[in-house]
Amino acid sequence: MPQEECLEVQRKKGELIIGIPKETSFQEKRVCLSPDAVNALTSNGHQVIIEAGAGLHANFFDQEYSEAGAQVTRDTKKVFGCPTVLKVAPPSMDELELMHPHSTLISSLQLKTRSKEYFLKISEKRITALAFDFIKDPHGSYPIVEALSEIAGNASVLIASELLANTKDGSGIMFGNISGVPPTEVVIIGAGTVGYFAAKAALGLGANIKVFDSSLTKLRNIKKELGNSIYTSTLQPKNLLKALKRCDVAIGAVRGKNRSPIIVTETMVENMKKDAVIIDVSIDMGGCVETSEITSHDFPTLVKYDVIHYCVPNIPSRYARTSSLSISNIFTPSLLYIGDEGGIENTLRFDLGIRSGLYAYHGVLTNKSVADWFDLGYRDPNLLIF
Repeated sequence: MPQEECLEVQRKKGELIIGIPKETSFQEKRVCLSPDAVNALTSNGHQVIIEAGAGLHANFFDQEYSEAGAQVTRDTKKVFGCPTVLKVAPPSMDELELMHPHSTLISSLQLKTRSKEYFLKISEKRITALAFDFIKDPHGSYPIVEALSEIAGNASVLIASELLANTKDGSGIMFGNISGVPPTEVVIIGAGTVGYFAAKAALGLGANIKVFDSSLTKLRNIKKELGNSIYTSTLQPKNLLKALKRCDVAIGAVRGKNRSPIIVTETMVENMKKDAVIIDVSIDMGGCVETSEITSHDFPTLVKYDVIHYCVPNIPSRYARTSSLSISNIFTPSLLYIGDEGGIENTLRFDLGIRSGLYAYHGVLTNKSVADWFDLGYRDPNLLIF
């Protein structure tokens, strides 16, 4: 007798309505989607509503967005009223107030700058919130974090090169290796993504590189990738002090769980050369140099013990167009995928990578780290979604 067969019902493609507001956070100049990305989304049947001037700092103009199919408006309330709101920095309390109940927010989390009231407001509005810095790709890595770390690593070498020049009251050393002149000595603390790209950029200019990290695996990988000409060492204070005494540039790129560990002590900084440069990339997590203090893009440096410190937390925002294009390249296929899956609800149900970025589901906190940090209750997202 013929038997019944269960056929898979094709998921209905969802239409996304995406709002991109103008960034209001201090010195945040990036935008999540470029005009080309908007064109790709609108060509696939999605709507994009962007606030006028949102891409101006990245040299993306309103006319470009309009020609790409976006609706450009000066009404901030209308943008935040979209079912999906896409931002670089997390929204302020006033901006959260403009969002509609049960809408979706995709932005960075920046846990250290958040307050308990922020999460209570998300709960009150029943918002589904995803932190793009927690979203994983199929390989288990964090694509946006790695993209921004790549920019920060390369930028740290470019910034150091500027600060060494006489035009910035530096020591007048040209970053690199000129025939007959000793090469620039660079110490990189941390062999993660930032450290790797900083080492690669410095090596490309011909500098002498010394990389320090507590992980032998990371040191082995960076040596394998960049060649045996790189000196590597575990974080032994005696070796680190010796290297810092001789170096022209020190780049701190050490991350921690809640705060970056202090690797370079005040005594070590005291013993460094006059007009040496410290780029503390990990300053957004407290910094790995004891003498570091947060600075801004307007006044990026401070001098302690005759050593120039560069301690700006948001280095990628210094290169707003490149950073925006990098973020946009990751967001575009992800948003198209979410649309093809029928919307954010279906995607969260079946995609573990995107679900890893979830920290609130219809107002219910789903991230244990956030809950512990602010002493709030949370629920396992697997119990809520299925």
